[in-house]
Amino acid sequence: MHCQIFGGTEVTSDNVTLALLVMHKGEIVSEEYGPDVTAQSTLISWSMAKSITHALVGIAQMDGLMSITDSHLLPEWEADERRNITMQQLLEMRSGLSWVEDYVDGDASDVIEMLFGSGKDDIASYAISQPLAAEPGTEWVYSSGTTNIVTRLLGNALGDAKGSHSSVERFMRTRLLDAIGMHAKPKFDAAGTFVGSSYVYATARDFAKFGLLYLRDGICDGVRILPEGWVDHARAQHAFDQETGLGYGAHWWTLPGERNSLVAAGYEGQYIMVIPERDLVVVRLGKTVAQLRNAVVAELREVIERFPLIGER
Repeated sequence: MHCQIFGGTEVTSDNVTLALLVMHKGEIVSEEYGPDVTAQSTLISWSMAKSITHALVGIAQMDGLMSITDSHLLPEWEADERRNITMQQLLEMRSGLSWVEDYVDGDASDVIEMLFGSGKDDIASYAISQPLAAEPGTEWVYSSGTTNIVTRLLGNALGDAKGSHSSVERFMRTRLLDAIGMHAKPKFDAAGTFVGSSYVYATARDFAKFGLLYLRDGICDGVRILPEGWVDHARAQHAFDQETGLGYGAHWWTLPGERNSLVAAGYEGQYIMVIPERDLVVVRLGKTVAQLRNAVVAELREVIERFPLIGER
């Protein structure tokens, strides 16, 4: 099935689609680009990187380097109840750590302070220092800081000293990116932590390859990349976000009404939508203000619904 899908929402200075790609049954069936963008253009993931972080944790667990049941994760937490936080709770965004994920109010925002302010050279330390605001496991709070704690723990497990990211980057490339043919550039801070909350640069085709990995249950070209059951782990929903209209699993969102779906979502309307019941991956990259985000999702739903459910004609 080939279709023209670009150009639903009016292009304005606060809403522009830079790439829109549809992969059906493992093949690209539609691929369109916005102003000054081509199939070779590298674009930012923003928080879609969180879902890439999920993949890395799964591979590390498969290697015996870490476990989602682990607690007592950091020496900085041993003196208080933060020692009880588990890796699973971090992945679910239910750590209980205080956090404000605000992309507008810099005075109140932890994410802005972490990425661009006092925390930018050591993002993990900024996030690790946050106090508990709730008992671990009891409340869901979306937090980019949580992800960067996870990536610091991954670096620790791989043996990277502070200021170095050679082991993590090698692990990322050999075990995930190269393994699926994804040409991507992750970004690290000065302390050597992968900025897994926000910074992976890749083309639309490469983001689609990552989506395809989850569509195919963690297998690429007959080789298991992710541990068995890890894709189901990602979509086991633990929360529903009224603001976005999406469910939340473990560093992946879910799309209500689409069974077994997974959504990697990022600031300004970056999306990888994985729809197993339609054998479909949809990638949208662009720059859209938050007020128009739900309209973008609605248009992507229209694209998705053009493809029949498996078993239907």
